[in-house]
Amino acid sequence: MCGICGAVWSSSGQGVDEATLRHMTRILAHRGPDDEQFLWKPPMDRTGRSGIPGVGLGFRRLAIIDLATGRQPISNEDETVWAVFNGEIYNYRELRHRLEGHGHTFRTRGDAEVIVHLYEDLGVQFLEHLVGMFAIAVWDQRQGSLMLARDRLGQKPLVYSEQPGRLLFASELKSLLQVPGLGRDLDPGAVDAYFAYQYVPHPRTIFRGIRKLPPAHYAEYREGTLQVKPYWSPDFNVESTEKPETLRNELRERLTTSVKLRLQSDVPLGAFLSGGVDSALIVGLMQKLRDDPVRTFSIGFTIPEYDESAAASSVARRLGTDHTEFRLEPERVDIWEKLVWQFDEPFADSSAIPTWYVSQLAREEVTVSLTGDGGDELFAGYPRYRAVRLSAWADQYLPGSVLAAARRCAAWLPTSLRQKSRRRRLKRFLEAIVLPEERRYLEWIYIFNDARRAELYTDDFLSSLTDTDPAVFCSETWNRAGQRDPVTRAATADLLTYLPCDLMTKVDMASMAHGLECRQPFLDHRVVEWASRIPLRFKMRGLSGKRILAQVFPDLLPASVMRRPKMGFGVPLGHWFRHELKGLLQDSLSPESLARRGIMRPEIVRRYVNEHLAGDFDHGYRLWALLVFEMWCRTWLDAVPTRET
Repeated sequence: MCGICGAVWSSSGQGVDEATLRHMTRILAHRGPDDEQFLWKPPMDRTGRSGIPGVGLGFRRLAIIDLATGRQPISNEDETVWAVFNGEIYNYRELRHRLEGHGHTFRTRGDAEVIVHLYEDLGVQFLEHLVGMFAIAVWDQRQGSLMLARDRLGQKPLVYSEQPGRLLFASELKSLLQVPGLGRDLDPGAVDAYFAYQYVPHPRTIFRGIRKLPPAHYAEYREGTLQVKPYWSPDFNVESTEKPETLRNELRERLTTSVKLRLQSDVPLGAFLSGGVDSALIVGLMQKLRDDPVRTFSIGFTIPEYDESAAASSVARRLGTDHTEFRLEPERVDIWEKLVWQFDEPFADSSAIPTWYVSQLAREEVTVSLTGDGGDELFAGYPRYRAVRLSAWADQYLPGSVLAAARRCAAWLPTSLRQKSRRRRLKRFLEAIVLPEERRYLEWIYIFNDARRAELYTDDFLSSLTDTDPAVFCSETWNRAGQRDPVTRAATADLLTYLPCDLMTKVDMASMAHGLECRQPFLDHRVVEWASRIPLRFKMRGLSGKRILAQVFPDLLPASVMRRPKMGFGVPLGHWFRHELKGLLQDSLSPESLARRGIMRPEIVRRYVNEHLAGDFDHGYRLWALLVFEMWCRTWLDAVPTRET
């Protein structure tokens, strides 16, 4: 796990000098506190051919595998191919054995060197052979080309900026912003998507001139031209016809193998434990594969509605782990300045706060932590999938007039101040019941729906949104499983959008802020491909998800864990904004601040604040999104951070 950055340029006029490369690298020191290395070569002439571009590669290392010799950038034998990468290649031993059989010589014992030799043999097709999480840059001096690649599920980030005569790339936006003259012009479409989803979807970033490489894609830059292409695109319409017993046996074998692969480490290793199904299952498998107690870590809250600490402690005792717990008090939210700086873009998933603290807690004892991310998308675990299934039944069995009447009834249903109350969920369900299934789902997951965003924005900002619609991001992935049932379509959309753009961003950025590597066994691409083919009847029984997990792992998942309603990793924002964070909210979202941005109508924001403080409506998530955006503007636009020294 590391931080990478670099550039390629065709002439000295577009070049990135060595000092800038060092600035780009050193601002990523949190991702790799153990070491830094560089490769910098100016453009070279070639007789009878176009010149070889200049190249710079920067690397910050978090040492986990091959502590003694695993340094980067790393080259092949004759130094014509160089690579830097962030992540882990879990099948590197198998690949190394094969490459040695083909005559390649290795100087290290780690996974990075596998990349350059596999690229030598296969070109970009080498990506198909990697099992792991990664962001990779390969400089091929023979071709004068740079290749970038990102893992299949988007576990590791990679951003780039294509400019006349050069290409810049990095693990984080803040690294690219170290390059003199790189603009910070807001992308209005990205801002609009942020207020819809609470994150900026790929391939956009918040800045016009910088892009995210999408998951499961690679990019080739050669002779001043960049081409971005997918290398992994499973068919989510395929449904398995295997017998139930076969599916159950395969699930146990595949997930156990995935966990075992992710236990490879030359440094201390532990796990996040929330008390829910997914993390309990991963920790249980870890404990079965180890002789010593797994070190586990969890976060608790003082508000019972959000507190899973008792459940986590119960699971830890049952599994025999060495458990550590941290209780998050409201005053701890003063880390927002650190969060805004670390995440680079506006990011309004408030569970970044506990993720930050559980990462900090874990890093005091371990360098690697396994997590349960991905279980909900693969095995129909989110509560909103119940709503998807209920609405599908309603579409099938109830006439449109009844659905329209149900929607009218929603207007008379009193709202609830409890964000997770059944009444609030019922009201949201009925309000969207008459919409087509895809738009209905968007209504449930949007922070600000279309109507609220149109009301929120100033006329000038609305006029800048000429050809953007955030819904396209979700609909394109929804249709990837267009021949399956509605729950599978929703879960596929979440797997390809919400998981990489929200969950993986949150975990990567919060954990790497503390030099902690997180690994997700559910997201082995072979597990994902296999699980996506399981028919819904094996995942959901009635309105309860994760049915097959309970059947396959009764020894690791006691009935008490399966019966507990999913809580997620939420934060009591509604309560905090009415009490401990009230002053911060009112000061930050003042009419003067909002008017200066020219994006939001101050009177609409003030209405949200007043309704929330008066107890008329819980706007906690919306207010957090507004607050984060204002704080982001102050950090990244008003007071431009100085270059790292």
